[in-house]
Amino acid sequence: MEKAILDRLTTLGHAQRMAVFRLLVRRYPDQVPAGEIGRALDLKPSTLSVYLSALTAAGLIVQHRKGTSLMYRADMGGAEDLIEYLFQGCCNSRPDLCLTRTGSQKSEKYNVLFICTGNSARSIFAEAILTTVAGDRFNVYSAGTKPASTLNPVAVKMLDAKGHDISNLRAKHIAEFQTETAPVMDFVFTVCDQAANEDCPAWTGQPITAHWGLPDPVKATGSEAERYLAFQQAYGILKNRLSLFTALRPETLERAVLQARVDEISLEGKSL
Repeated sequence: MEKAILDRLTTLGHAQRMAVFRLLVRRYPDQVPAGEIGRALDLKPSTLSVYLSALTAAGLIVQHRKGTSLMYRADMGGAEDLIEYLFQGCCNSRPDLCLTRTGSQKSEKYNVLFICTGNSARSIFAEAILTTVAGDRFNVYSAGTKPASTLNPVAVKMLDAKGHDISNLRAKHIAEFQTETAPVMDFVFTVCDQAANEDCPAWTGQPITAHWGLPDPVKATGSEAERYLAFQQAYGILKNRLSLFTALRPETLERAVLQARVDEISLEGKSL
């Protein structure tokens, strides 16, 4: 075991290999095509292939074939073994006590942030839905890494038709939630692949994070009815995921269990 751990540390000691691993952790439990990883990190295919092979051999990522494509996913078991080994002597040789905390036992609302690139449709859907169904338990926000100047009109029209309060919805930059006076987040979810691929600064308070990616309805093509259906499908997937999320009771769950549950929710509406 010690040799395997040292091999993992050596592998992650290279900045670009670490960048590949961190991207796949942010996208977990997604399987990500090699080409998408290369584009996100601006790596040549030959260089990326060497990094992926090293990470796979070290037990940090796993490879699957889907049709003609090679797909990669972070091996969270391997990562957890590495972290546990590093903290093996802490807490009277109970690293689980150091690394896993119970639910936050909050008496006030939890703060939740949804992130996508444009903050004009998907993250706005999530903000509106969660506010409507569980606004008594959650303060809900959304933001974009490159926000549009205005919200998508189809998204706004759909939310209004479904009875959501749209009066306070607006496109916001992620930087608005990274200031010293910003609310401390308990949960941060990315809902588009491009935003998840970006290496954002660490969040204050170490929130539970997950990637709930889904297709961008704004980019849908075809007839007006086909484009509207794309918005309807995105709304439906997010509503189902948020129904599962609101059924959780964070105050009763250990952090590791809670993280696993929100990761599992990402599979709702997605065929891997």
